[in-house]
Amino acid sequence: MSCINVGSEVPDFELKDQNGNLVKLSSLRGKIVVLYFYPKAMTRGCTIEAVGFRDFYNEIASLNAVVVGVSKDDVADLKKFSEKYSLPFILLSDLESKLIDTFCVRGSAGRARRVTFIIDEKGVVIKKWDKVDPSKHAKEVVEFLRSIKRS
Repeated sequence: MSCINVGSEVPDFELKDQNGNLVKLSSLRGKIVVLYFYPKAMTRGCTIEAVGFRDFYNEIASLNAVVVGVSKDDVADLKKFSEKYSLPFILLSDLESKLIDTFCVRGSAGRARRVTFIIDEKGVVIKKWDKVDPSKHAKEVVEFLRSIKRS
């Protein structure tokens, strides 16, 4: 199996969100998807990154984009994380690492590495960040989304 990269069409997937609802990628078509993988909910770096996306959420939404976080955390842990930090976006539970492996982002201890993909309205990856600074990443994403809106 080859890894998903810039230029790849992303196969449809279905995972449970923090509320236990099944979410399909195809249900998000027509919007730009900020698909970000992170190691573990409620840990320092992951919280900083998630809060950054929360703080820029309205601007991201105004650029026709949705934020979707993915980790190996179970639904209950994602719900706690979402509620504790008032996260207005989708968090997906990838307990079996299916999506983590599809995107080739498995890191140490089997958890996801901190990697972000931007998927366009048609389901094609147009940007990938392999090295992410949690404190600056949401702003980087917004700047990228602004740049493609202008072009």
